[in-house]
Amino acid sequence: MNVRPTLEDIRRAPKVLLHDHLDGGVRPGTVADLARESGYADLPATDPDNLREWFEAAANSGSLERYLETFSHTVGVLQSVEALTRVAYECAEDLAKDGIVYAEVRYAPEQHLTAGLSLEQVVEAVLDGFARGGQDFGIRVGTLVTAMRHQARSMEIAELAVRYRDAGVVGFDIAGAEAGYPPTRHLDAFEYLQRENAHFTIHAGEGFGLPSIWQAIQWCGADRLGHGVRIIDDIEVDGEDARLGRLADYVRDKRIPLEMCPTSNIQTGAAKSIAEHPIGLLRRLSFRVTVNTDNRLMSGTSLSNEFAQLVEAFGYGWDDLQWFTVNAMKSAFAPFNERLELINGLIKPGFAQLKWSGARPLA
Repeated sequence: MNVRPTLEDIRRAPKVLLHDHLDGGVRPGTVADLARESGYADLPATDPDNLREWFEAAANSGSLERYLETFSHTVGVLQSVEALTRVAYECAEDLAKDGIVYAEVRYAPEQHLTAGLSLEQVVEAVLDGFARGGQDFGIRVGTLVTAMRHQARSMEIAELAVRYRDAGVVGFDIAGAEAGYPPTRHLDAFEYLQRENAHFTIHAGEGFGLPSIWQAIQWCGADRLGHGVRIIDDIEVDGEDARLGRLADYVRDKRIPLEMCPTSNIQTGAAKSIAEHPIGLLRRLSFRVTVNTDNRLMSGTSLSNEFAQLVEAFGYGWDDLQWFTVNAMKSAFAPFNERLELINGLIKPGFAQLKWSGARPLA
């Protein structure tokens, strides 16, 4: 039976999340608490409801300056071991409540040093929060340590990824403005990670076009692409027919995962609407597409909500949502046997149960 999943149904599905920023998913009430405890006085509001509304309005304003300001506040209150541990713990709880069984959450350790923490203290605080949250809420959370592409600390952060990879750091990432800051500026870090057999993803093809994607893959050797939306620029569409350029063809043939974040992509101007998001075409063409949240606070979203919007826009059913989820689990930086166990032991049975439990038929 082919059924149209509802938001409540989707929340029950065993889901996988690969692209989620720790500082972009803090609870508004926690932001207010931490600001009060730390003496951070720059919040635009102190009431949690008002604060949530401000974050979402700023992220949807169309102003890059206001969008970036939102992160100055969340990062501003995350400058202590206690704050980082609390936020990681709560993140695990929030994701588990949304039905996520495996997640990779990223953050930039270099942004949490203003009160005197070391890089190691930041990493260990986050790992502690996720370890405790994972145990309490039954979710596996790996972390990605991120280097800011406009800074020059990528080798330090890459070394952290390798040093802590047996403790819960599953990979490395670079983030920040793409234009003017190509991934090749950090080539030494990527070459080091490859020599160390370490995993990494690169934000590419969101704020900048095909050259960013090409460099991330062919120069730097990225395992996955953070967003990758602009790969659509290398695809010509004529009705139902599509012709792939050399780069798009390579990305599809090599099964390079695309960490797509529909709501966030609309906020940053990478897509005009959910219905016009390239994810529809890329799914039809069988690219290795995954669905993600990016910044749950700023986007006012959850992974279930992202899926529900795709169901509404493209008429997807359970088979489509399972396809996205299996793609994500296949693309995770967890060991192969763990990925296989989750796919065959939890994800496929969970979706099968939902698919055949009976709901509204597709229109």
